[in-house]
Amino acid sequence: MASPGLEAFFLGEGAGRLFCLLHQPPAARRLIGSLIYLHPFAEEMNKSRRMASLQARALAEAGWMVLQADMRGCGDSAGDFGAATWQAWVDDALSLSDWLAARSGVRPALWGLRAGCLLAAATARARADPGDLLFWQPVLTGKQHLQQFLRLKVAGAMLGESRQGAASTRDLRDKLQAGEAVEVAGYLLAPDLALGLDAATLAPPAAGGRLKWIEVSAAVTPEIAPASRQSIAAWQAAGWQVEVKIVAGAAFWQTQEIEVAPDLIAQTLALTWSAAS
Repeated sequence: MASPGLEAFFLGEGAGRLFCLLHQPPAARRLIGSLIYLHPFAEEMNKSRRMASLQARALAEAGWMVLQADMRGCGDSAGDFGAATWQAWVDDALSLSDWLAARSGVRPALWGLRAGCLLAAATARARADPGDLLFWQPVLTGKQHLQQFLRLKVAGAMLGESRQGAASTRDLRDKLQAGEAVEVAGYLLAPDLALGLDAATLAPPAAGGRLKWIEVSAAVTPEIAPASRQSIAAWQAAGWQVEVKIVAGAAFWQTQEIEVAPDLIAQTLALTWSAAS
């Protein structure tokens, strides 16, 4: 089978200039649909690059057009992480959706990983037609995710030579609320981004649609967490058709070494829908 085409380019101008990778199906393969990948937050984005790339290539080989992009202030896109805002990322995702719809001729589905699922949900709520969604290991609330991120700062201070004056997560939140940026694990976290993430939820768009929800577990007997089940039930109650799958694999978005989860790639290919289905 011929390898799918790969096109690298920048989309947009100035501070909104986004680095993009477009994975295209082989010329002989019928186009099934299109997907936009929305990456995780901060270092989880870097840990996940290999898995996202492997999945995008596998999807392209199967007939999907897949757009990967770094949000502004991330990766190779324009701007600094410390100047990014949550709303700007939602705007970026909407622009990417419009661009890929024009390029592929079909409405793109949104594929999020971790906090990228929060961004996908926010983007879907902002679209006239929310479209289809694919969630990988979704973060259920931005508030909890921000709290976990701030704990990295607290843990680093506690492991330092002196614990005197180490800030708590409450102290860090107070600084952000007061309009002061804080540095966490090498990332300058601005108040607009932090507070936007803090307010982000996985609330479903009211219009209903199709959602593929996949989680990864290294447990001997993997199960969907109770909190995830509650969120899934809320999506179903809002009229969404939700297909859930849990697969064996490592938590590649947070492992010290770069890891892959082959079963996740295979199950994603098995669960993805045809644009016409």
